[in-house]
Amino acid sequence: MRRAVVSIPSNIAEGQTRTTSREFIRFLAMAEGSLGEVETQLMIAERLGYIKPKQLEELLEQAAEVARLLKGLMKAIEKRIAALTTKH
Repeated sequence: MRRAVVSIPSNIAEGQTRTTSREFIRFLAMAEGSLGEVETQLMIAERLGYIKPKQLEELLEQAAEVARLLKGLMKAIEKRIAALTTKH
């Protein structure tokens, strides 16, 4: 779970340093995939008794907020790409 959690901001940071917006979006998508891994691992942790149902609920709500932020950033970058494409 730690690897997947660390992978989320790491992919965002790496994507931000890339030369094109499309590459950045690709890394944001990888961050989104890592977030999915974390959500799955949290559900497994709850089923195995490592965390309580209330903790799972709270953590999944936080994960959903991160997912909304990632999707919003991806959409904003895609809009910028589309605007630049139509200008040329």
